[in-house]
Amino acid sequence: MQRRSQERFDRILDATARLLDEVGYTALTTKEVARRAEVPIGTLYQFFPGVDGLLGALAERNLEHFMDRLTRRMEAERPSDIATMVDLAVEEYVAMHRAVPGFGVVDFGAVGREDAQSVHLLDSVLENNAAVADRLWALLGDLIGGEDRAAARISLQVALECADAVLRLAFRQDTEGDPVLIAECKKLLRGYLTAPD
Repeated sequence: MQRRSQERFDRILDATARLLDEVGYTALTTKEVARRAEVPIGTLYQFFPGVDGLLGALAERNLEHFMDRLTRRMEAERPSDIATMVDLAVEEYVAMHRAVPGFGVVDFGAVGREDAQSVHLLDSVLENNAAVADRLWALLGDLIGGEDRAAARISLQVALECADAVLRLAFRQDTEGDPVLIAECKKLLRGYLTAPD
């Protein structure tokens, strides 16, 4: 029973992701998601309270997937400094943007939407990027230098905001991600996170 529930949950999110690529936010409806997922609308509402619930669950799934991929890369490549870690994180984000359905519309938040609901898809208190920064801090905090851990944590959040803006620009310029802007994003983050205090 639990496996069947998880399969329906995943099928609903998969349908949401594909629809987002096709129609964006404005035309996304729970009715169409349920039809595409081949589940009764009541089943959809057992899992999700509405469109924002679908977007939040998709953002959370994307973040989990990203963190899993990044952790595997770290285990395989064993980066010893933040500059190398920056490259791995940006490369994983870019790879997901290119390959994961719906990721260009909902990565770890609703791309391009700044309303109160959209900026809190991952956490009811923290904005999406702050929630992502928390997860990255748990993974990368030891690589980010400095005696002042609080300042280093804030630096990571600022770096994430910068990366978010530059990578969004890269994918607006080129659907595969403008390679020059991706390289500039890495350069910006490396410089900022390794600069002396």
